[in-house]
Amino acid sequence: MQLTFLGTGGGMPSLQRSVSSLALTHSQCGDTWLFDCGEGTYLQYMRSLLKLGRISKIFITHLHGDHIFGLPGMITSRSMGGIIQPLTLYGPKGIKLFMDTALLLSSSHINYPLEIIEIEAGLVLNDRAFRVSAWPLVHSIHCFGYRIEQHDKPGFLDAARLQEDGVPRGPWYKHLKEGETVTLEDGRVIKGMDYLGPVIKGKTLAIFGDTAPTPIALQLAANVDLMVHEATLEASLQDKANKHGHSTTLQAVQVAKEAGVKRMIATHFSSRYMLSDMPRLLEECRSVFPNTQLAYDLAVFTL
Repeated sequence: MQLTFLGTGGGMPSLQRSVSSLALTHSQCGDTWLFDCGEGTYLQYMRSLLKLGRISKIFITHLHGDHIFGLPGMITSRSMGGIIQPLTLYGPKGIKLFMDTALLLSSSHINYPLEIIEIEAGLVLNDRAFRVSAWPLVHSIHCFGYRIEQHDKPGFLDAARLQEDGVPRGPWYKHLKEGETVTLEDGRVIKGMDYLGPVIKGKTLAIFGDTAPTPIALQLAANVDLMVHEATLEASLQDKANKHGHSTTLQAVQVAKEAGVKRMIATHFSSRYMLSDMPRLLEECRSVFPNTQLAYDLAVFTL
């Protein structure tokens, strides 16, 4: 999986950072999931190497403008580009009214199926590849973090040993790769599990919306391979950050440390910070959790 940070600023865009949006691209199928869609996200998407037609799902953490004002443009531009693949939009209560109103008042039309699902805390999605759950955070309005869990996959099929055991290649190999039991034309029963290597563990990822410190963060991020967490302000401005429902650098990495996270990327930096401030903020983070990186616009990370 690849993460492309389209916008890494908080509150309002600056000359150095666009506001919140993160693209998660799945390596196997090539589909992209978008997490938040702040002002200017479509333009940032065009600047990236991502393909607009590959977006299949958009997950919104909360309804503040720096997380949703890019949605109408993204959704209508996708249509004007001739893309007809379905799109599903997930978000807190109110996201449907926001989109319906924006499309109605602008007389906009889309030529593909758009499903809007208003979510509550708990299971959001569970398909053959992934499980996605929403967790309530502490912000000035209703806000979620998302935990993405890739299902474990069967180990690799030992084709050489199958050949040694006289099992010819055929359409049954597909079923054996899934660990299924098949009956050959000669009546032999072959158990796929007998020819599979160790299970391939699925990746786990926690993507936080805006939040002040909350105990539930430790459950949301428990033992994930990668955590993406906001770090709006530096440690010395803790009271200011928490008052407005945000976290500091040190509060973010403390979550990573206590939750047993393997790797963390900090994002959603206040527009007060210049690029020259980043080494100082990174030093604050790594003083508590060494395996921390700072996001910047159009940065790509592999999971």
